[in-house]
Amino acid sequence: MDFDFSDDQVQLGDAVRKWVDKGYTFERRRAAEKAGGFDRAAWNELAELGLCGLYVPEDDGGLGMGPVEGMVVMEELGRGIVLEPLAQSLMAGGVLAGYADAATKAAWLPKVASGEALVVLAYQERAARYALDVCEAKATQAPGGYVVNAAKSLVPAGDQADAFIVPAKINSQLALFLVERQSAGVSTRGYTTQDGGRAAEVLLKNAPATLITQDGLTALEHAVDIGIAATCAEAVGVMDKTLAITAEYMNTRKQFGVVISSFQALRHRMADMKMQLELARSMSYYGSLKLNAPTAERRAALARAKYQLGNSMRYVSQQAVQLHGGIGVTDEYIVSHYFRKLTQMEMTFGDTLHHLGEVSARMQDTAGVFA
Repeated sequence: MDFDFSDDQVQLGDAVRKWVDKGYTFERRRAAEKAGGFDRAAWNELAELGLCGLYVPEDDGGLGMGPVEGMVVMEELGRGIVLEPLAQSLMAGGVLAGYADAATKAAWLPKVASGEALVVLAYQERAARYALDVCEAKATQAPGGYVVNAAKSLVPAGDQADAFIVPAKINSQLALFLVERQSAGVSTRGYTTQDGGRAAEVLLKNAPATLITQDGLTALEHAVDIGIAATCAEAVGVMDKTLAITAEYMNTRKQFGVVISSFQALRHRMADMKMQLELARSMSYYGSLKLNAPTAERRAALARAKYQLGNSMRYVSQQAVQLHGGIGVTDEYIVSHYFRKLTQMEMTFGDTLHHLGEVSARMQDTAGVFA
């Protein structure tokens, strides 16, 4: 199998890396974090690069690209621990393009692609943990459409988004709906997250909604798998930069008159970090390449990928802090922000133990088929 990127993919990655290096400095990120964890100007710059429309078909104003291009972009954004939730646009583009009717596509896909509309997935509920089929939100038919009653937690940039993709049940059948934030009956409570980003609690009381699909579980699983692949790719970028920062520190920090990178025990720890990074990179590639596979194969692949990425994220982030010593956990020093990002990402879209359980369950199902 050829793992080399095409010229277009390399150029796409280079463009994003240049923007991160020159346009999204650590100082700018710190300012956005202090301002609440979301910078609309930075979001608009991502949109100007065309990144919001990666998964939106060309006929709807997007780039019509696929999982590999999404992986390339997210890895580069990870290097700069970019706060703005581009993965949500990838998920929205994938769900709306794949499951919505023609009218909904025409109304929303061009706005998603241009960055005019930030559409985010609002699926987590307090009682659900990571189970996608557990949903207390209810939808009922009303004149002109539907209304939804729901309480969703940890919605990325929820008080800044223009619309939400919301799972809710109609007569015990899970469906997906699109709800505009400015609609009557919608209230949000925003807050900053551990990594410096922004999320919100979203409450819907008889909020007007547009039906995306009645096959809600299938569409929701697909959306979450897109999110997992994006998170894995982003985490590779975060870990890669974390390793570079740690190596630079070890090559300048001295003890006993010599740089600490000359100590064999510490060099071995850096080698172990590099090994975990490369394991993570391989599984990120694997997960992204399986995004267009049949549902069962795709779900199993993304669970395996997230399991390995969870282990790698935890190891690399913790070793980086330990190799830095006390400075590694200070808010003023850059590596602490990479540590916080990796710690949060390890729990995004299901933590490591959850995905270990998913992998185990799918292996048992497969064993049953061949028994």
